[in-house]
Amino acid sequence: MPFGAELQADGKVRFRLWAPPHREIQIELDGEAGAMQPVGEGWHELVTDHARAGTRYRFVLPDGLRVPDPASRYQPQDVHGPSEVVDPAAYVWRDAGWNGRLWEEAVVYELHIGAFTPEGTFRAAIGKLDHLVALGVTAIEIMPIGDFPGRRNWGYDGVLPYAPDSSYGRPKELKALIEAAHARRLMVLLDVVYNHFGPEGAYIHPIAPQTFTDRHKTPWGTAINFDGPESGPVREFIIHNALYWIEEFHLDGLRLDAVHAILDDSPKHLLEELAERVRAAAPGRHIHLILENEENRAKHLMRGENGEPLWYTAQWNDDVHHVLHVAASGETKGYYAD
Repeated sequence: MPFGAELQADGKVRFRLWAPPHREIQIELDGEAGAMQPVGEGWHELVTDHARAGTRYRFVLPDGLRVPDPASRYQPQDVHGPSEVVDPAAYVWRDAGWNGRLWEEAVVYELHIGAFTPEGTFRAAIGKLDHLVALGVTAIEIMPIGDFPGRRNWGYDGVLPYAPDSSYGRPKELKALIEAAHARRLMVLLDVVYNHFGPEGAYIHPIAPQTFTDRHKTPWGTAINFDGPESGPVREFIIHNALYWIEEFHLDGLRLDAVHAILDDSPKHLLEELAERVRAAAPGRHIHLILENEENRAKHLMRGENGEPLWYTAQWNDDVHHVLHVAASGETKGYYAD
């Protein structure tokens, strides 16, 4: 990734942060502070041999505010605490023969890690996979796990999209869950939120306010800047997140939340660029990209001459869900208005 903490071949760690308003950024490594180097276009970098896997770090803004890494792979002390350097190559995968399953075979079970077992962890979920197989499920769709404040959350208030929430377990335990699912021929999809950041712990605001724009509005306020000045690093942050889940965690696909709120007037919409780059990065694998799209547009579901999706595999049918909800409950406001 072009940002975050990356272990180098020589054992050093490269830290990189996009913080365009700030001329100087400090970094704390296990409590010891040092200066990062500005390297142009809003980027700050430090390559050091004073960090390794397990080192905890924070960035310090010029006003003294100590912030986690927006691309943190793990937050052992929740969203307000330090980030932890993680070696993504340390996990030894044993699913080399797995290339996924056809979408026509998908029977999808939406799964909330915190509510799925009494323990509410990645590790505990492994113990119930056989039950899902017996039920006839062929794919589990894990609700959003990007780090959120506190111990329990539906996942839609996440603020650190690269960090599996620590209340569920460490990244290696998520990998173990995915590997165990693949051993049972279960696909694993992940719900991701690319339309807003949650209200608490979103330090991306003071780090890089250029991440947001008032040119567009969403139900959560100002939109994420996918098409205005300085939007390039913002687009890369989101696209690399999708690549991260597919490549580092061997996921079989993503479900993109509320894409009607991903507002982009660029010549190539973020949704199209993201899908193209994900598919290019995973040749030979069955990767399923799913949309939640209130507008129900079909354009992103086009298929190529070989029948494979050009961009997205499927889309939630919100209309049928809302009609059934109204019929069952009588509620007719908000999503459920005619």
